[in-house]
Amino acid sequence: MSTNPSPQDYLKELNSVQRQAVTNTDGPVLVVAGPGSGKTRVLTYRIAHLIHSGVKPWEILTLTFTNKAAREMKERIEKVVGNAANQVWAGTFHSVFSKILRIEAEKIGYPSNFTIYDSDDSKSVINAIIKEMNLDKQVYNANSIKSRISSAKSNLIPPRMYEASEEFRQQDRMARRPHLHKIYTQYSARCKRSGAMDFDDLLYRLFELLHKNPDGVLEKYQQKFKYLLVDEFQDTNHLQYRIVQKLVEYHGSPRNICVVGDDAQSIYAFRGATIQNILDFGNDFKKHGIKTFKLEQNYRSTNHIVQAANEVITFNKRQIQKTIRSEKGSGERIKLIKAHNDTEEGKRIADTILEQKNRNHLSNKDIAILYRTNSQSRVFEEYLRRYNIAYKVFGGQSFYQRKEVKDLIAYLRLAVNPNDDEALRRVINYPRRAIGATSLGKVAALANTNEEPLWAALPKVPFSKRTKGAVEGFRKLIDGFQKKALADNAYQAADFIARKSGLIDTLKTDTTIEGANRLENFSALLDGVKEFVESDLEETTSDVADKSLASYLQNIALLTDADSENEDNNYVTLMSVHAAKGLEFASIFVVGLEENLFPSFMSKDSIEGTDEERRLFYVAITRAESYLTLSYAGSRVRHGRVQSNPPSRFLDEINSEHFDAPPTPRRGGGSFDSLSGRPKAGVKGNFRRTSQPRKPVVDPSTFQPSPSNQIEIGNKVLHLQFGEGHVTNIDGHKDKRVATIVFPSLEDGEKRIMLRFAKLQILG
Repeated sequence: MSTNPSPQDYLKELNSVQRQAVTNTDGPVLVVAGPGSGKTRVLTYRIAHLIHSGVKPWEILTLTFTNKAAREMKERIEKVVGNAANQVWAGTFHSVFSKILRIEAEKIGYPSNFTIYDSDDSKSVINAIIKEMNLDKQVYNANSIKSRISSAKSNLIPPRMYEASEEFRQQDRMARRPHLHKIYTQYSARCKRSGAMDFDDLLYRLFELLHKNPDGVLEKYQQKFKYLLVDEFQDTNHLQYRIVQKLVEYHGSPRNICVVGDDAQSIYAFRGATIQNILDFGNDFKKHGIKTFKLEQNYRSTNHIVQAANEVITFNKRQIQKTIRSEKGSGERIKLIKAHNDTEEGKRIADTILEQKNRNHLSNKDIAILYRTNSQSRVFEEYLRRYNIAYKVFGGQSFYQRKEVKDLIAYLRLAVNPNDDEALRRVINYPRRAIGATSLGKVAALANTNEEPLWAALPKVPFSKRTKGAVEGFRKLIDGFQKKALADNAYQAADFIARKSGLIDTLKTDTTIEGANRLENFSALLDGVKEFVESDLEETTSDVADKSLASYLQNIALLTDADSENEDNNYVTLMSVHAAKGLEFASIFVVGLEENLFPSFMSKDSIEGTDEERRLFYVAITRAESYLTLSYAGSRVRHGRVQSNPPSRFLDEINSEHFDAPPTPRRGGGSFDSLSGRPKAGVKGNFRRTSQPRKPVVDPSTFQPSPSNQIEIGNKVLHLQFGEGHVTNIDGHKDKRVATIVFPSLEDGEKRIMLRFAKLQILG
């Protein structure tokens, strides 16, 4: 007898708005989900409710941003509907789209067993092209070229269109890279002849497939997926949204699509994500009767933290209006640490962690230190080591990027797809077999002339007798690996390849500690293959689990850092704010809150850039459940030089009542003691002390700041928070000009504001 809960049971677990978001299943739906508002529960229960309502699970497509999120979602759904959860199509954009491409790739000229190139593979191809074209590697930097190509694909610009665009060509000429379009053309051609797709191709080629629509493939998937759900919609790029639109627009009329996200947590513009997707979604589907539900109840954080986040985000120009609230009580106020320098900041953060562990009985795993850039971790690592506090830094080298791991994976890739040029380049002479760089150069030259893979060119090159024997031996070895990969499961094939390739014997010759670690990593990879084969968890969207080597390679190619499991490890987490998205900790430390660091100097000169930095700060502080500590330093060493920057403007946007001691004003007139951050005796502080967060008194969408160098004494000006004011005095020079402005709306009446940081619109 089934023990699955009835709809009445699981619907009781939801608040009123969550229940509406779950049960309104037809037509376009936008769920605006604030931090800690039960977004995952709404998504999973919505899918469960669809299945309870009679929708076939394989007719539901759910797109996420990590495989871990999709896996957890399936596990939750299974608790409600049983094994039917395994038949839901759920996964990342890349993993789901790669599965569709495995089925349909031959319709656009790719083999079904295509290789997925990681970032290193892509850069290797680009570097080879740059070398062959005799271009300057300093000017034609592989990372920059790869980023440019990625941006083109994300905006649906193929090589021929890129080459034909005078705008793009002019930009490249100004960057002293006039041959970039040729690299893009060559790169695209070489990936195709190698039967390989990079991560961008998994989106770009799927769009190509749906757009060209061979054999009615678009209608096939439009009919297959009757309900489409997208998680973290604010992180989608232009191309992802275009694909989603194609899948739901059946016969010109959009059907059942539900997107879930929070515009205030859109922080991946540098990866091509666009906040416009979620901001414009309502208008895009307005004529089709879109329903919008706002999840504003925060179940994660205490009220001081939630209100501080609300206050900060009100300063952003374009946003979906919402007010997040908490019923967890006021909680502790936010702790603010002002250090003389970055070394003192590291020490005081470590001291505070010890204090919290002792006073609040926190474990290491309850605590995280978040910073704007990965390079900031060093000083915190030093003091955590001194205090014998276990920690782990995220953002270092991935397990799958280690040499010994990549070597074995290259052999596994060749066993599945011998046309994979990058895998062949990596291992054709490792372990050594007398096929050196000169010989490989001859193969590459012939392959380029014939426009064919290296594998096809290998037997055609007139080598010396010794090299020819080595080449024939290598081809025979790979042929044997191919047969094994087709006949056996992934572990049997991988174990055979690891032994016969000579990799294990080579690693065993290194008896150093580093060598032992490499051998351990090698064994860990094989353990992972075995776990993949023996796992009961269904990771495919078909009825029969595919445990082949090809399936395993696809699985690991699509893993992200967020998919790693570290549940039982008790350490303090150190990571960038970007990496912390989606996580939560009892205690959060947000460090380095200074101008030019957070917000970054690269972003703060534009409204859009500053808004994204503010959203990043919003994400950082909303990771905290009970304790939030913010810190900044009077000076720090950056790029070998001591730099001093004022405190971050974001501190100025939080009511002082939420701090255990008010911060030093970033652009005040000396009302606060420069070290303690407390008001000087007899002086009223600049920070807002109202019990309610101050809302902008001006509509941010119509507000247009004037250039600060145009503001003069006597000007009538407009400020987002303080309203209209009158400039009565200006002192200082150039970027140190400070204006005294009378604002009738304020109790204090008068503010002193450094103009280079001010956002003021001249009214007259």
